[in-house]
Amino acid sequence: MHIVDLNCDMGESFGNYRIGRDDEILKYVTSANIACGYHAGDPSIMKKTVKMAIEHNVGIGAHPGLPDLAGFGRRPMDVSEEEVYDMVVYQIGALKGFVDTEGGKLQHVKPHGALFNMAAKDSSLANAIAKAVYDIDPELILFGLAGSELVNAGKKHGLKTASEVFSDRTYQQDGTLTSRREPNALITDHEQAVNQVIRMIKENKVQTLQNVDIDIDVQTICIHGDGESAIEFANYITKALKESEIELQPIAKFI
Repeated sequence: MHIVDLNCDMGESFGNYRIGRDDEILKYVTSANIACGYHAGDPSIMKKTVKMAIEHNVGIGAHPGLPDLAGFGRRPMDVSEEEVYDMVVYQIGALKGFVDTEGGKLQHVKPHGALFNMAAKDSSLANAIAKAVYDIDPELILFGLAGSELVNAGKKHGLKTASEVFSDRTYQQDGTLTSRREPNALITDHEQAVNQVIRMIKENKVQTLQNVDIDIDVQTICIHGDGESAIEFANYITKALKESEIELQPIAKFI
């Protein structure tokens, strides 16, 4: 029996703007990455999402991003290690405040978007993030792209780490995700996405866009809750994983 975590980015609405169907997706996932106000989210949305996650017994994670609401945190920025450390501490602290006041427990930290991708390759930024997480709470679990500098930095700082894979994204030979700006970056066929995930879990392999198999480690799987068929896919993947004897648990319960 294989055990994995199924996570989703949430709390990404802002003011009158609504993104994703968090209340519905929470029925399927085991961990929630909640936006902390920089790339998306606001205080009221943060509190609401934390409360819903607690009600569904879903593991709660901070989802810090770059300060870029207009670009949804997906545009790289020229930021220093110190700036990254400060913005990650700031955002984790903000979400932790809501988690604490609602009687919950913060489980993990997963950087968002461009910050996540930058830290996958840049060891200095990865170290800044890992240090920020450790300094707030050394018991927090750091999510990073499988095989990335972020996972390495987390281990270096003595943190528990979770190697993350993506159900709806394609991979390059160096283990990175295909840029969203490139064709074929997204996998829209549900069966293809699920087959990729099951192979990653059971064989620790993924086929890249160059048709080459690479090794990959898996503890947590990311699905996205803001697509047109997000709920349909969440239902599909959870059923498929169970049928393949893959158990879903919040990351803190088995790592």
